[in-house]
Amino acid sequence: QVQLVESGGGLVQPGGSLRLSCAASGSIFSVYAMDWYRQAPGKQRELVAAITSGGSTNYADSVKGRFTISRDNAKNTVYLQMNSLKPEDTAVYYCYVVHTGIWGQGTQVTVSS
Repeated sequence: QVQLVESGGGLVQPGGSLRLSCAASGSIFSVYAMDWYRQAPGKQRELVAAITSGGSTNYADSVKGRFTISRDNAKNTVYLQMNSLKPEDTAVYYCYVVHTGIWGQGTQVTVSS
């Protein structure tokens, strides 16, 4: 079974950047579509970005033009590059293997001055 480990979260000032990583165990990572979700306190978990096995991407309107999802199948890793961060981007970010029910443990991103 695929397991996920996220990293790269932290505290950043508004306008700053972070890159999240999600490393997957298992040799068949490349066949799965992958998503990044986030959940802010008191809010529902929301889809932020998605990438298919072939590399096609899609983004929530709130992050379009600021966030970039990518994947390196040789490293079994999916990334979320986050630029021009805003306080409203503060949340726990999770990666997800589409259609499998497999989630990472989450990584906290806090945008604050």
